[in-house]
Amino acid sequence: MPVPLRYLVILGSLMALIAPADESSSLARTNLLRNWPQWRGPWANGVATHANPPVHWSETNNIRWKIPLPGKGHSSPIVFGDAAFLLAAVPVGEAQKPVFDDAPGVHDSVPVTHRHQFIVLAIHRRDGGILWRKTLREEWPHEGGHVTGSLASNSPVTDGERLYVFFGSRGLYCLDLKGGVQWSKDLGRMHTLHAHGEGSSPVLHGDTLVVCWDHEGGSFLYAFDKRTGEQRWKVARDEKTSWSTPLVVEHEGKPQVIVSATKRVRGYDLATGAQLWECAGLTENVVSSPVYDGHGVVISGNSYYQQAMLAIRLAGAKGDITGTDRVAWRLNRSTPYVSSPLLYGDTVYFLRHNQNVLSRLEPATGKPRGEPLRLEGIRDFIFASPVGAAGRIYVTGRDGTTVVLRHDRENAALAVNRLDDSFSASPALVDRELYLRGERFLYCIAEAGPR
Repeated sequence: MPVPLRYLVILGSLMALIAPADESSSLARTNLLRNWPQWRGPWANGVATHANPPVHWSETNNIRWKIPLPGKGHSSPIVFGDAAFLLAAVPVGEAQKPVFDDAPGVHDSVPVTHRHQFIVLAIHRRDGGILWRKTLREEWPHEGGHVTGSLASNSPVTDGERLYVFFGSRGLYCLDLKGGVQWSKDLGRMHTLHAHGEGSSPVLHGDTLVVCWDHEGGSFLYAFDKRTGEQRWKVARDEKTSWSTPLVVEHEGKPQVIVSATKRVRGYDLATGAQLWECAGLTENVVSSPVYDGHGVVISGNSYYQQAMLAIRLAGAKGDITGTDRVAWRLNRSTPYVSSPLLYGDTVYFLRHNQNVLSRLEPATGKPRGEPLRLEGIRDFIFASPVGAAGRIYVTGRDGTTVVLRHDRENAALAVNRLDDSFSASPALVDRELYLRGERFLYCIAEAGPR
């Protein structure tokens, strides 16, 4: 089947993830397409074009392995080569009376009762064995986060040669794929809204590593040299706490960083950090990350007190484009809160708030592709972002249920699969495998036989 044009466009951005200096680097770059190297997968849109994971599974069917995890984390796993990598926050020592360095927050905040180790795990894809475990920091966290959240919600990213880990207030790290620390940065302490925790993941493009630092103090966007950790630029942002992950796209031959947040969605020149454009229109507490359609349209949405989604045309976007024709379309209903959209082929899929209702739109026009679908079988909130592969869509709820749909105009349900865990992290899809990170276990879901 021919590769859609939008994937060829995005391919230019993805292939720039690492600058090949030798044959091994070139091979690693090619392998990124067949792996799940970052938050939202190789295309940063939730799609794995080379994967073909199972449709059906249960605790007794199509589980290659299931391993207990040492600590809590909503960081989604990434996969490269023979290993899956994920982050966790592990309580250590005796429980103590909570002590808050800052205000303890308001509704649904949880106190900290332990010191925590902030760790990286490398897990063998074949049998779930621990290849290595690295503790990067140990401390008493100054915020406990939301009752449904975790102290390790940022997902790592790899270029196939090194692993980049962002623990927010606990630091930014570069490791080799054997767990050796190459460099690290302490960016200070975040003070998040209501002390509800941190979650934005780092992103790579070429030899530049980008980190968003939006909180209730001074907010910034950072760019670092991925090899040395040297800061290339730091741009102040007039923003409050957000949890979305930046998106890097190539437009008219130049990469730009796009960040969704409460006051504005903004685009920045990757080389200099100069702001290129901005657009108002989202609402409070932006968690959902943007997606790019490969034809010059970025789609960004969120839901909290109100619901909003914007489709921004990058061609001619300059300065404040709020209310101009650079906004291709707007939506004020059924938009996502915690989960991010899935942009699969000619359809963008997204959940209504955290509920089990899936909307389907045409990316360029915002025209609905049928009525919203209720995902029968999911009985709890959905925090995980939907993913797609092999003509199928996978949506996982916190109750352990994953609904599998056909990726076509009807989106018929193919399966309702249940596991004995709660899932907030998004799935990773590689080869014939699906990785699900739960509150207690990491699952490798694969049909019997060699991978």
